[in-house]
Amino acid sequence: MATNDFDETQGYTTKDPGKGHKTAIVVLAVGLAAALAGDGYLISKSNHLTNDIASTQSSTQIQLSKLNEATTTLLEQEKQRLDQMAEQLKKDVKGASYSASIAIKRARTEAQKAGEELGSKLTEQQQQVASELSQIKDTTTSKFSEVATDVDGVKANVETVKANVATAQSDIEKTGADLKRAMGDMGVMSGLIATNAKDLDALRTLGERNYFEFDITKKDAAKKVGDVTLTLKKSDPKRNRFTMDVLADDRHVEKRDKTINEPVQLYVSGNLQPYEIVVNQVTKDHVTGYLATPKVKLARR
Repeated sequence: MATNDFDETQGYTTKDPGKGHKTAIVVLAVGLAAALAGDGYLISKSNHLTNDIASTQSSTQIQLSKLNEATTTLLEQEKQRLDQMAEQLKKDVKGASYSASIAIKRARTEAQKAGEELGSKLTEQQQQVASELSQIKDTTTSKFSEVATDVDGVKANVETVKANVATAQSDIEKTGADLKRAMGDMGVMSGLIATNAKDLDALRTLGERNYFEFDITKKDAAKKVGDVTLTLKKSDPKRNRFTMDVLADDRHVEKRDKTINEPVQLYVSGNLQPYEIVVNQVTKDHVTGYLATPKVKLARR
């Protein structure tokens, strides 16, 4: 049996070359037909796409035309509205100016009227004040006359007091009273000091202070003298010394180991000068003396 050699690269046997040529031609024809069919499809597709683009352009042109028309119409309407607003604004401004002019005229009229009324009231008040000042002047003149009379009377009283003081000093000199001053236990120069009843009478005659005599024993719980309270705590007749408790302004002050005729001083509220306690005699559990207080009360600074 004969064998056919098949050429794998050519796709046909080497034994029948004519038959292989026919097959190749058929294959080429089929490929050409397929290519032509593909080109036709592409040409048809391209034509459809060209028609769609043309249609879209036409539609877009129509829409743009309509949009331009609508925009033009809207702009015209807006321009008309703005023109109307401007015209109305002109009318409003003109009306406001007129109203303002009327208001200004009215305000000027009212201000002028108020000024005239105020001027009238001021004139009346000035007349009233002038009348009152005249009355005050008359009253003041009358009071000055009264004061002058009172001053003359005060001068006369002062002269009388001076004469009385001179007389009292003369009487003190005649009585031979031995009045003196001494440094108090608080370091303040005292007033005139009385060492006995005669001296105390002389001090009362001078009238410079208030004088309250006291006689206190140790048995006494406390004794009210003037506006203070005194309590004798201790007495030493041999040394003429004593210790005393003083209650003033709700405050206790102990005056310890003081001597006779020594001004024992303390400040009491409402007084610039100190109170002075002077003991003239010390015996067993017993002291006598006086309290001197200012006649004029002055507030301490």
